[in-house]
Amino acid sequence: MDALDVGVVGCGSAGAAAALFLARAGHKVTVYERVEDPGPVGAGITLQPTGQLVLARLGLLAPIVDHGARLDRLHCVTRGGRTLVDLRYATIDPTMFGVGLHRGALFQTLYDAVRHEPGVTVRLGAAVTGVGRDGERPVVHGERGPLGVHDLLIAADGSVSELHATGGVPVRAREYAWGALWFVADDPGPAFRGELFQVVHGARRMFGILPTGRGPGRATTVVSLYWSLKVADHARWRDAGLAAWKADVLALDRRVGPVLDQITDPGQVLLARYRDVRMRRWHGERVVFLGDSAHAMSPQLGQGANLALWDAMSLADALTAARDLPSALAAYSRARRAHLGFYQLMTRALTPLFQSSSTVLGWARDLVMPIANWLPPTHRLMVRTMAGVQLGFLRRPLALPAPPEVPR
Repeated sequence: MDALDVGVVGCGSAGAAAALFLARAGHKVTVYERVEDPGPVGAGITLQPTGQLVLARLGLLAPIVDHGARLDRLHCVTRGGRTLVDLRYATIDPTMFGVGLHRGALFQTLYDAVRHEPGVTVRLGAAVTGVGRDGERPVVHGERGPLGVHDLLIAADGSVSELHATGGVPVRAREYAWGALWFVADDPGPAFRGELFQVVHGARRMFGILPTGRGPGRATTVVSLYWSLKVADHARWRDAGLAAWKADVLALDRRVGPVLDQITDPGQVLLARYRDVRMRRWHGERVVFLGDSAHAMSPQLGQGANLALWDAMSLADALTAARDLPSALAAYSRARRAHLGFYQLMTRALTPLFQSSSTVLGWARDLVMPIANWLPPTHRLMVRTMAGVQLGFLRRPLALPAPPEVPR
């Protein structure tokens, strides 16, 4: 395929990775980012083996791993300490691991690479409001008129994408009733290292501690605390005061006390909202959706950034292999269907078990999950799902090369 003039809306994980892949393949890339001075924000994410592979292809894995914390396990227990799931990467591959990472560290690494990549132009403060047409070519529109005309437009501007309405691809989107409170704390010690640790009590209460390595601009290591919360109850949570909330968290596991002691003001604790975005295909006429703009989901499986990175790599591979743009975009949607379909199905199924007002669902989860965790076939399925490599219940999982050695 001849070199394309590509517009990318959004400089998050999917947009930045796509810009790098396509520029290195010889395409001319313009990235439109609405923030005038973007910087690292957010809390913890888990970089799974799938996301690690994408970053390795971009030559960016080493600095990411250097910032992060190695994870060998996901461990979820009830308030009484009964194990619901205990998933270890070594069950399917002794070389596999996860990386707990501050989202800002991933952003900063990708953004720095994009800014210094020949063939990529970054336009900051460019708020995109929609897409029009100049013949067959998409026109990027901003608040004051057209911003650019391209051969291909990549929408990677998040779950509330400005291109949903005008991109020509049918989409259904809704906000989840439940979100999560987040706080990034100084590492309290060895109690929560090496694993993502969660405690649940019914489907209404859940907290987790994710080792997050070194946050942007920090010399010391941090952890991310999250607490499940119904979005409509956020104002009530603030009005109740920190003492009442801290007592609720401590009732689940008193070891979290040193983290809670670092919170002295409700403003330190941020509310994250989540959306469910569904598309039957992820491309239209010279327009393609990546990342949360294409398939935002609840964070129950911790796959958002990993799926976004894999989107970018898959699109680049499809463009390289195809003879023309329409067949490349169709190949991209086909290539992503099984992977995205499985994770969207699973996250919709699991979310009510961990974030809902249902007493019955919490009871059923506590009954069934330990059995599934104990049975070898379902246990391996759960580990592969955690690692990001599962493509469905009856399909062969993704085969990944061994990751680089990382100190334990």
